[in-house]
Amino acid sequence: MDTQVKYLNIAQDLTDKIKHDLYPTGTLLPSEADLTKLYGTSRATIRKALTELTNNGLIQKIKGKGSVVLNTARFTFPISGITTFSELNESQQMHATTKVLTLAEGTLPQDIIDQTQVKDPRVTFVQRLRTINEEPIVVDEDYILKSVVPNIPEKVAEHSLYRYFEETLGLEIAYATKTITVEPVSDKMCHYLGLGANNNLAVVVRSLTYLNDTTFFQYTVSRHRPDRFKFVDFARRHHHGQ
Repeated sequence: MDTQVKYLNIAQDLTDKIKHDLYPTGTLLPSEADLTKLYGTSRATIRKALTELTNNGLIQKIKGKGSVVLNTARFTFPISGITTFSELNESQQMHATTKVLTLAEGTLPQDIIDQTQVKDPRVTFVQRLRTINEEPIVVDEDYILKSVVPNIPEKVAEHSLYRYFEETLGLEIAYATKTITVEPVSDKMCHYLGLGANNNLAVVVRSLTYLNDTTFFQYTVSRHRPDRFKFVDFARRHHHGQ
């Protein structure tokens, strides 16, 4: 097995065990030596897997003690990273489903055209309802430039757009800028999200996503039920000398 694939598989397995409390918050993971034996691999591979968990905010390495499991919350959405709903569903065992509400050709909103200065504003518009345990949680609206992604099959929209972008089309997605607000939403959106008659507020996350060559290609508006979704950022201090 490829070394990179192996350490990522080990990191995923450890993540799953942390999520299911096989390694509870505040306890130590097995030592590097024990993990080396457990997974039948090199210590270097184990260290790379542990670094992945550290970067994801799941563990903290303490000199002389080992790797302590940090407190994590289920159904959290990392604001600073670029993580898709499908990836969260897989990693956090959310039992989530996706329903495509709209899949159509359209045009990028004028304010985003002005902001990004795109020359060809034609897009594929994808509107999807996300549910967890049959409860509506979020409505995503994606505007994907046709100059970068000419066509999006409905089967792709029902699952993971990013898997299609990266694995099928070979796009290198690099970074995104995000803004978060709390705003009133339309009656139709209230219906989709299951909001009560006296509560028409949703948490709205707007994202501009770029490729590795700095090409803008996707604008996303996600409207979340504020009582069912928690936004979390994990910040780690990087030291640059004393």
